[in-house]
Amino acid sequence: MTTTFRELLVSLGRTAFGTWVKLPTIDSVELLAQAGFDFLVVDMEHSPLDVLTVHQLLGAARGCGVPALVRVSDRTPSTISRVLDSGASGVLVPHVDTAADARTVVSAGRFPPQGTRGYGPTVRAGAWGADVAGYRASGEEIAVIPQLESREAIDAVREIGAVDGVAALFVGPADLAVATGLTTGSAAFAALLDDVASAAKALELPLGTAVGTAAAARELADHHDFVLIANDASLLGQAARELVTDAHRDTTQNGADR
Repeated sequence: MTTTFRELLVSLGRTAFGTWVKLPTIDSVELLAQAGFDFLVVDMEHSPLDVLTVHQLLGAARGCGVPALVRVSDRTPSTISRVLDSGASGVLVPHVDTAADARTVVSAGRFPPQGTRGYGPTVRAGAWGADVAGYRASGEEIAVIPQLESREAIDAVREIGAVDGVAALFVGPADLAVATGLTTGSAAFAALLDDVASAAKALELPLGTAVGTAAAARELADHHDFVLIANDASLLGQAARELVTDAHRDTTQNGADR
């Protein structure tokens, strides 16, 4: 059985490195799993992925033994419930700005009486009805992670993190920079990130973020429990550009020698 995201953070003994999945093909999942990423996040917010495609990507992740979260496109309980039923190890939820927002999304990920998630074990998460007990128990293993990407969210981080059922905190640095008007390298922006890190430590919650390069990920590893690096589309594009650039350089050099 695939390790859950919660289990991964406890057992790994180091920072977990993952990446975003944006391309609508299970080949991406297989390639990223073979590359050695610890976990994946299927991104519904900034991609054209629909629920059916997400369902297929999650199936591929489970087949590869890699825990996969889904960054949902909104906070609606129906979206959260459907991706969890499809086998997501948890959800990363954008724009959670208040404790009330956090309570809403946590409730959507839990079965009654703790929450409002619909109960239907004849889905992948319940082994298509063959593991009803496991389906019910899985509600406690789901990782509901609020994404903090506004000044309001940073101001309320301790209240958000204190909501029962929040599994971790995640800072979206790009969105936070746009929302606050601060540059990511400024002292004021660093102070916001330090405040979140301090809250996560006090609340004993894992802390995650996203960056574009491995070098940036290494710099953050000591202070974060999980870090997302790049995404499948960017990785493909970068590799393709580097290959074409190398090919043209060799051609130019060869032509100059003639």
